[in-house]
Amino acid sequence: MAKKLKTLPGESFPLGATVYPDGVNFCVFSQNASAMELLLFDTDHAAKPAHVIKLDPSRNKTYYYWHVFIPQITAGQIYAYRAGGEFAPELGRRFDRTKVLLDPYTRAVVGQEFYDRAAASRRGDNCASALKGVVLDSSDYDWEGDRHPRIPYSSSVIYEMHVGGFTRHHSSGVAQSKRGTYAGLIEKIPYLQELGVTAVELLPVHQFDPQDVRPGLKNYWGYSTINFFAPHRGYSSRRDPLGPVDEFRDLVKALHKAKIEVILDVVFNHTAEGNEQGPTLSFRGLDNETYYILEDDPTFYKNYSGCGNTFKGNHPVVGRLIVDSLRYWVSEMHVDGFRFDLASILSRDVYGEPIEDAGALKILSIIESDPVLAGTKLIAEAWDAAGLYHVGKFVAHADWFSEWNGPFRDDVRCFVKSDRGAVKNLSSRILASPDIYSRLDTDINRCINFITCHDGFTLSDLVSYNRKHNQANKENSRDGCNHNFSWNCGEEGLTEDPEILQLRSQQIKNFLTILFMSQGTPMLLMGDEIRHTQLGNNNSYCQDNELSWFDWSLVAQQDSLLRFVKKLIRFHQELELFRVEQFLEVDRVSSKPYILWHGQLLGKPDWSEDSHCLAFSLCHPDSGEHLHVILNAYWKPLKFELPVLKLGNSWHQIVNTALPAPDDFADLSTAIKIQKDSCEVAARSSVVLMEKGAVVPIPSFNL
Repeated sequence: MAKKLKTLPGESFPLGATVYPDGVNFCVFSQNASAMELLLFDTDHAAKPAHVIKLDPSRNKTYYYWHVFIPQITAGQIYAYRAGGEFAPELGRRFDRTKVLLDPYTRAVVGQEFYDRAAASRRGDNCASALKGVVLDSSDYDWEGDRHPRIPYSSSVIYEMHVGGFTRHHSSGVAQSKRGTYAGLIEKIPYLQELGVTAVELLPVHQFDPQDVRPGLKNYWGYSTINFFAPHRGYSSRRDPLGPVDEFRDLVKALHKAKIEVILDVVFNHTAEGNEQGPTLSFRGLDNETYYILEDDPTFYKNYSGCGNTFKGNHPVVGRLIVDSLRYWVSEMHVDGFRFDLASILSRDVYGEPIEDAGALKILSIIESDPVLAGTKLIAEAWDAAGLYHVGKFVAHADWFSEWNGPFRDDVRCFVKSDRGAVKNLSSRILASPDIYSRLDTDINRCINFITCHDGFTLSDLVSYNRKHNQANKENSRDGCNHNFSWNCGEEGLTEDPEILQLRSQQIKNFLTILFMSQGTPMLLMGDEIRHTQLGNNNSYCQDNELSWFDWSLVAQQDSLLRFVKKLIRFHQELELFRVEQFLEVDRVSSKPYILWHGQLLGKPDWSEDSHCLAFSLCHPDSGEHLHVILNAYWKPLKFELPVLKLGNSWHQIVNTALPAPDDFADLSTAIKIQKDSCEVAARSSVVLMEKGAVVPIPSFNL
């Protein structure tokens, strides 16, 4: 029998496990538990605890905080809790003394190899298959002077990516032990540098539950959080208990050396514990009523996330956990920002009702005003799964939040596939959506523009499929969005027809051209630059296989498209026209940066329902940059008038998506000079012209 440990009462702060020179303080919150046990394990695979420390409410509890100090233990100690109390679902209470519970504040998690979701979902002891926490001492890591790059939105190009999927494919060239890991990603940083992106937006890396999915599948995306502080162990090449923490830090440090920021996709809207039939892993067993928004019948969970439950973000204790998590990842893990999944849920009160008064948005206001988070990128996915749609409202009521611009995605897709009535909406999206983001005192680049993201078709599939093909998900294709605004260019799926292949390539380049010729911050999806396909699956959340993984053999096979993307990103990055932080002056020659709209005729854009083309001139007087962009989504070639330039200057063709590589993108020094006062643009193609020897142009037409 193990020798009984000496214990002291401990303190109610900080929460979690805190290392001191003479021992470790443990503290966990539970308002409604009647008993609490701290379990200490000798190894990560121990089936039973070596020590069970029963906390005495009269000695080890302050308010609703249970605490104990244990001398002579230190970092690396493996631990968990058991909580006693009523099992009365009809009252919202689900205490179960037999369940081993993860500390919500633990910094590292072990036991993934033995974890069994089913055992955590039924009554009875699950100690042998439960996840456990690890005591961490953050002071041990050498950051080597690492600092946040603090790249402004106006200079940012975001790359949304999956840590595991980036190097898991056999073609990655990464050693098998490092495939799909933080260490594997480090080896591929030179690729990201060459691509030209300035930030990686990582799909969830908080410890999540891969078993939260239908039988026979694996949760791949990671939107199934178990703990908000611990890096996901499945992405670590190291097997020691604290390995994932330091390996993730190594990744951040290496990306920062490459001048690339790290943005985490965070899921504070629900957890892996699911609905009333889900497992008891942590929050549910510690204090179900505190952490979740319950139905009027508290047996059931309100489900605004579409994933079984809703985290109660505006509860003081839960809100503090969220802010503490964000602070930890910024101060201790050096990340540079966060993308908040289904962020509109954080605008619901503790009963689930929308908070209409912007001044009452407690958790969002606290996040935005927190001094530790000042300067980080805060990006909202401004909707939820239950009908709230707040695109424009986060920016309208906030001083620091930016937003994913969903309408940009939809309206650009509609234009490129030649839908009627798409031109007027497209013009707003090119201007950073002033119809949505109407505040004049904020940076317009807080509008995050994207054509594709993890959720939906890849860019290649967007031009190859008219409908989703999600049979592999085992839900009879009921899952995934039905409104994709996609067009297969004449044949569903894979084809060998050269005309269709050419058109698809052209459409992909049209999408990319519009993305990088628009005001706002561009975001690119991992693999789009090499035509990654998911064979029409628009909801690959459960496809941890080659359907989702980055296929490195495509880097060589799709070198022409990759070249086009690299050139386009560099062009975008080098121009002051895309560093502007205020809305452009519209249809007015000005000393400030401005835009002039055209159609086939100068100064006469066609805003009608039947229009399928748009042209515009962009001018930055201070830098002397002058572009003319022509977008033809019509199914026939069209002729466009060109603005007259100062004597001696001329238009040169930078982009022509109808041409094969390398003529589809030319540097200004080698670009073809346009000899005429008009330009014929091929069907379904885009052209970008730049004035050579540019000075501030004086248009020769009247608006």
